[in-house]
Amino acid sequence: QVQLVESGGGLVQAGGSLRLSCAASGRSFSNYVMGWFRQAPGKEREFVAQIWSGGSTTYADSVKGRFTISRDNAKNTVYLQMNSLKPEDTAVYYCAAGSRVLGTAEYHYWGQGTQVTVSS
Repeated sequence: QVQLVESGGGLVQAGGSLRLSCAASGRSFSNYVMGWFRQAPGKEREFVAQIWSGGSTTYADSVKGRFTISRDNAKNTVYLQMNSLKPEDTAVYYCAAGSRVLGTAEYHYWGQGTQVTVSS
């Protein structure tokens, strides 16, 4: 069992930056693929970024070049550095932990989410 707690959300002006953190409890954090997702009001939850245990990363096209995902296995923490924020980045951001299933990530554990609001 893995418990995930996000922090770092808040209100920021367009063009600003925020860094989200997700602290994980439980065993074998380094073995999990870690992901960030977001859900805006009235919209489906969408993928933002993920980082595999070996450090390779994948990003949604909408955040590529602006967001950076990283992990610190010694601290059982995954981060999402968000730069050049836009109003359309406004959403609740969720951290997730999962495993590789048939070559893709399948997420089993989710955090409670942290609100990010970008004002224009």
